[in-house]
Amino acid sequence: MTTHALGDTGILTGRSLRHILRSPDTILTTAVTPVALMLLFVFVLGGAIDTGAGTASGTSPGTSYVDYLLPGILLVTIASGIAYTSYRLFLDLQGGIFERFQSMPVARSSVLWAHVLTSLAANLVSIAIVTGVALLLGFRSGASVGAWLAVAGILILFTLALTWVAVIAGLSAKSVDGASAFSYPLIFLPFVSSAFVPTASMPAPVAWFAENQPVTSIVDTIRALFAQQPVGGEIWVALGWLGGILVVAYALAIVVYRRRFR
Repeated sequence: MTTHALGDTGILTGRSLRHILRSPDTILTTAVTPVALMLLFVFVLGGAIDTGAGTASGTSPGTSYVDYLLPGILLVTIASGIAYTSYRLFLDLQGGIFERFQSMPVARSSVLWAHVLTSLAANLVSIAIVTGVALLLGFRSGASVGAWLAVAGILILFTLALTWVAVIAGLSAKSVDGASAFSYPLIFLPFVSSAFVPTASMPAPVAWFAENQPVTSIVDTIRALFAQQPVGGEIWVALGWLGGILVVAYALAIVVYRRRFR
């Protein structure tokens, strides 16, 4: 982006962030569902789940279930949060904000990037809340600063990729419900992965899908980083998925945006 576009993006991002600060309940609501799931799995279901500690699940012997669970919960948190991005984008469309910006010397890309960066900021706050609760539940990691930064980078890339998917939904939706409904399959996807149980415990067809969908490689990479285990080739598979989704979603979002305001 040019200097002009960067300046416009900063101003519009500030506008979006002020809207969130006026209603912080959206961030709290985003964190409530993952926290509730974490409490359910740790205190109700976790004791009956064999995580296969010490195997390819990315854990080491003695790993607690909350340690195993947290990477998947963080992805659920992000998948829940991006629904609000699509919702806010749809409301701006219905309110005529985009048409108003079209008549002003505002870089077109800035309008979308403002929503994307706001989503990133809001999701990082939600992730911090969920991680804080996990620490209270007993989550512990001896990971180095570099490993924590790698986890943060993966989560940021995951947020950006899904947020651009949310932008497509927000631009294409015909109703408020439709603007956020797209996120339901994304929230469900971690449940059919290695996020909650090892894929080896699943029926063969389900296990095949779980092992070859993007969430499993992302979860396994984050889990290995937290557990100070070798990440192997999983990190490249995860980055390949994330990079591919981000590029395709961004390109489609720009096409949809240009067609709508041609």
